[in-house]
Amino acid sequence: MLNLNGITVRLGGRTILDNASAALPPGSRVGLIGRNGAGKSTLVRVIAGLLEPDSGTAAMPRGSRLGYIAQEAPSGTATPFDTVLAADTERAALMAESETCEDPDRLGDVYERLIAIDAYTAPARAAQILLGLGFDEAMQQRPLDSFSGGWKMRVALAALLFSQPDLLLLDEPSNHLDLEAVMWLEDFLKSYRATIVVVSHERDFLNNIVDHILHLQGGKITLYPGGYDSFERQRAERMAQLAAARANQDAQRAKLQDYIARNSARASTAKQAQSRQKMLAKMQPIAEMANDPSLSFDFPDPSPLRPPLITLDLASVGYADVPILKRLNLRIDPDDRIALLGRNGNGKTTLARLLAAQLAPMEGDMAASGKMKVGYFTQYQVEELDGDDTPLAHMTRVMKDASPAAVRAQLGRFGFSGDRATGQVGKMSGGEKARLALALITRDAPHLLILDEPTNHLDVDAREALVQALNGYTGAVILVSHDRHMVELTADRLVLVDQGTAREFDGSLDDYIAFILAGDDKPAEPKVKKEKLSKEAIAAARDAEKARKKAIRDAEAETARLTAERNAVDAAMFDPKQATPTLAKLTMTELMKRRADLQERIDAAELRWLEANEALEAAA
Repeated sequence: MLNLNGITVRLGGRTILDNASAALPPGSRVGLIGRNGAGKSTLVRVIAGLLEPDSGTAAMPRGSRLGYIAQEAPSGTATPFDTVLAADTERAALMAESETCEDPDRLGDVYERLIAIDAYTAPARAAQILLGLGFDEAMQQRPLDSFSGGWKMRVALAALLFSQPDLLLLDEPSNHLDLEAVMWLEDFLKSYRATIVVVSHERDFLNNIVDHILHLQGGKITLYPGGYDSFERQRAERMAQLAAARANQDAQRAKLQDYIARNSARASTAKQAQSRQKMLAKMQPIAEMANDPSLSFDFPDPSPLRPPLITLDLASVGYADVPILKRLNLRIDPDDRIALLGRNGNGKTTLARLLAAQLAPMEGDMAASGKMKVGYFTQYQVEELDGDDTPLAHMTRVMKDASPAAVRAQLGRFGFSGDRATGQVGKMSGGEKARLALALITRDAPHLLILDEPTNHLDVDAREALVQALNGYTGAVILVSHDRHMVELTADRLVLVDQGTAREFDGSLDDYIAFILAGDDKPAEPKVKKEKLSKEAIAAARDAEKARKKAIRDAEAETARLTAERNAVDAAMFDPKQATPTLAKLTMTELMKRRADLQERIDAAELRWLEANEALEAAA
């Protein structure tokens, strides 16, 4: 369906794509992945015909229709419903012609074509797509200019899906969606019959949608069959094979060089030495798989505080004397990990702002620890960074009384050391800016981190690093995210914001997803008769729950630490130049033994994590 033939793109003197080639099977669903800045959006623009490559082609069968969302969101007085309907340009043209055409023969052809393209069910299909993306009937009839930029991009996505192109190009389609809309989009794409190329950094989304992974690294692209987890396994196997091949080649090269050095000066063996010199010159180095620098997230641990951090008692909150959420009863302790669930517009951000003390309760009570510090992350903070300034200048401004060393140390926690601290923010990737924003909000070692969609600009590896950092952080976390992988690995409490209030969700994230897919108005109440417990029993149960949660976090932290050690061993096996001084002294056999030992300890830590989780669920 799509052939990428030797595509090379150079921008600003730098080669972004270097003779990139791949053939995508017809009807395939392909996930395009790569680190931030690798050139994914550049490749998408080449495929979409918006960027002319320096060489090479992106070829599709003649007559194929390609669909791609432009950067500008639709605007104006048209409604989302009308905008989506108009996206099928053939239908719109035929419908207009059917009203003015006076030639009976031509009119017959028009009606025949309208029937062939299922034109008369189009309004129902358009409404269904908009509903799936969060637009109720009233919202579908509002003018576009009454919506925020994120909702306008949803309209653009709906229009693209409605137009049903032969090649559907999606660049981070879930960035403006809540979890409910992401689930609907997954279901829609699973049944889409044409070819799909989707840029995404969400592991679960890729696993549920794609049947191939197109990996972009070092300007080259490689096509792997299967979803993201399959890609990771194949990638690890390929790295091991390359490491072994490079080690073997290095040994051969050393032997040849030794023979040449010993025999070049002797007349009897000079000819053989020259022959080996030619062999050495022809020996092509095995391509080194680039070792991406690890993205750093290291949240400073807060000073201890007695629980609770925050208590809400029948609190209401909203804007301009209009409450959005009422009757809020919520307690947050220093070790809580809470994910806020619910559709966009239901009040998750409003609740987050209340907990961050950016909004005051209209009614009821909110009690917060006087010594508590809060770090609140939103996408607005990323967008408001001064592009002409440096990370060092940003951090120096907010840490006015700190020493230069302390400022540098905080930046270093998030990977901005050396020259990275003095680079221009405007030239940084979205992921780097998000990392800087996180560094800024955690400068005072907050007791409570409130993260509103922290992963929108992060690639898969960066998201994994953020998960590990959150699991190693000793403060409380409140998370708003549509990334299921992150929610599953960081949250141990789920709070559903819905129907004008917020309440504990009794169940797992899988239960919540099942509730979404079932289309229920509200989750079913657990059919368990609850006995009234004494204060002593409640306190004992809470202490036991905290102990289990601590065991889970300890196992997660140990798994993360051991995994980092195993990755360092892998890097040393793959490229001895990248090895730490300790690992550089070990032979390949010793490295392999160390890796096997680390893997065994990782498996044991994961087993402890699983047992602690099962104990926590059983107690619940």
